[in-house]
Amino acid sequence: MQQRGFGRILNIASTAAFQPGPGMGAYFASKAYLLSYSEALAFELEGGAVTATCLCPGATESEFFAVAAMEDSGLVKGKLLPTAADVAALGYRAMQKGQTLAIHGIFNRLRIQSLRLAPRRIVTAITAAILKRER
Repeated sequence: MQQRGFGRILNIASTAAFQPGPGMGAYFASKAYLLSYSEALAFELEGGAVTATCLCPGATESEFFAVAAMEDSGLVKGKLLPTAADVAALGYRAMQKGQTLAIHGIFNRLRIQSLRLAPRRIVTAITAAILKRER
């Protein structure tokens, strides 16, 4: 892409990238890795014709929760979720603008900001409760 003089990279992580996830540690950690990698890559590419964007959607209308046996989790129960098409459109627009990070929805953006202020132990306990994961 750099040789060609143009390119866009869009990585798909999750809002899970911003906190530990008891019972789903590898999933949450892989999303954190992808976010960190994308931000580092975007920094390295800065000023050039190639950009890197990381899309971090929250809960989205899909089969994910059924496959993960999480239909009763606090992430989806009783909530109107955005469609995959809505989330993909946001990611595409962010990528086209060369933004480093795209988070779908004001609630998700506010939640992520609040995670930065809370003690990590509390964040982990709240995440476990939302995921309905027991010790």
